[in-house]
Amino acid sequence: MKIDGKHYRSLWWNDGSGVLEIIDQRWLPHELRIQPVATMQDFADAIHEMRVRGAPLIGATAAYGMALAVADDPSDGNLDAAWTFLERTRPTAMNLRWALDRCRTALRPLPEIDRAPAALALAHEIADEDVEINRRIGENGLPLIREIAARKPAGEPVRLLTHCNAGWIATVDWGTATSPMYQAHDAGIPIHVWVDETRPRNQGALTSWELGSQGIPHTYITDNAGGHLMQHGQVDMLITGTDRTTRRGDVCNKIGTYLKALAARDNGVPFYVALPSPTIDWNLDDGVADIPVEERDARETPHVQGKTESGEIGAVQVSPDGTPGGNPAFDVTPNGLVTGLITERGICPATPEGLAGLFPELSQAVR
Repeated sequence: MKIDGKHYRSLWWNDGSGVLEIIDQRWLPHELRIQPVATMQDFADAIHEMRVRGAPLIGATAAYGMALAVADDPSDGNLDAAWTFLERTRPTAMNLRWALDRCRTALRPLPEIDRAPAALALAHEIADEDVEINRRIGENGLPLIREIAARKPAGEPVRLLTHCNAGWIATVDWGTATSPMYQAHDAGIPIHVWVDETRPRNQGALTSWELGSQGIPHTYITDNAGGHLMQHGQVDMLITGTDRTTRRGDVCNKIGTYLKALAARDNGVPFYVALPSPTIDWNLDDGVADIPVEERDARETPHVQGKTESGEIGAVQVSPDGTPGGNPAFDVTPNGLVTGLITERGICPATPEGLAGLFPELSQAVR
């Protein structure tokens, strides 16, 4: 996507310095800062501290981390050690383990001398694949928006609600939930996006920053406003991303998604999830029981980062001193609340048959 006329991806390889560079998302939406990621500890910190965030982007970052590891030491022992080191950074996002497994499986049969160039080529491939997957998700989701637009009076926008940030900076490019929005906007379909703030890290501000940079009308709202808007007929469709989805279609996404899905069901609002196939965990059925939900630092809950009137960026405390905080980062929406899954191969119901029908080779591989 473009920022001030310049095209960016969320990460890119600097051939001159021979290191990965990322947009450090901790400073968005107030500052655009670029950070080199030059050591294995840098990679772990970037993922754990959410300098990069979003399941697809985490996976791509981890692939480059594996490339760095084998460039330093291509032995089997170091390959396994790098896998373990990076896998521990965040427990919920499926793409992290998917990328690490793909790299280790591809590299282990190779002679050690061939591993470093092969690993870097594979990391580039994973990043490019992510861009194409998300572009296709947008293509497949676009008809849903177009169909709603066709039923509206001329010029009236399709009103979309999204939660968290599933935009281009949560992926390598395009985003998942935002990809249909961008493509609808590019096609001349009027849309308006309700953007949940998504406490406690306020990723909705990143979505607002993205949409604003592309000229898409949007409104930043509190997390608890969505149900009210649905009750009053101001939401035509809810669309989110996902960090892990089970084979039967249970969806794990940022905390608060489940409540939005309940409100959508109660008000007859369709709820779609933009789902890249690497996010599917074919080994799990029951998302509520089996998906590990990351419990993040309790400090994130009583503290909010923002920009002061003087322009300084910092954190402020909003709770009384000594108040303990709880911080589950995700929740699981059961498949019965999901209208459909928008994938790179099309849209399917959130059922085992729906997912297996689109991805038969993946569903059968784990049986």
